[in-house]
Amino acid sequence: MAREAVWAVITAMYDAYRRGDRAGIDRLLHPEATIWDSVDPVLITSTAQLDKVRDARPADGPRETGVAAGDEVVDVWGETALARYLLRVDFAEGEPEIVRTTAVLRLIEGEWRIVHIHENTI
Repeated sequence: MAREAVWAVITAMYDAYRRGDRAGIDRLLHPEATIWDSVDPVLITSTAQLDKVRDARPADGPRETGVAAGDEVVDVWGETALARYLLRVDFAEGEPEIVRTTAVLRLIEGEWRIVHIHENTI
């Protein structure tokens, strides 16, 4: 049951991403979450820094047509969870991008929150 709840948080994050719902994503992140984004070499350590990375993405870059997380492996140890999965990013033109991703979650006040994400394009 806990594994399914953790995976539901991960998939909800990408559902919010597809909708362009930053607030929806941010609700799933712990306020002090850290992120190694696949396109930025600096460790993101705040929401303000995350917003700067988001805002710097080129509007005229490759047009994404979909994102899907799968091939997940989720482990839960008490109030800590580790999710490993592949994220497929499809584009209107060209080959899809595969991003190997690891997310660490903590159970805080009855809700799973993402405390760290590490993305690596392969």
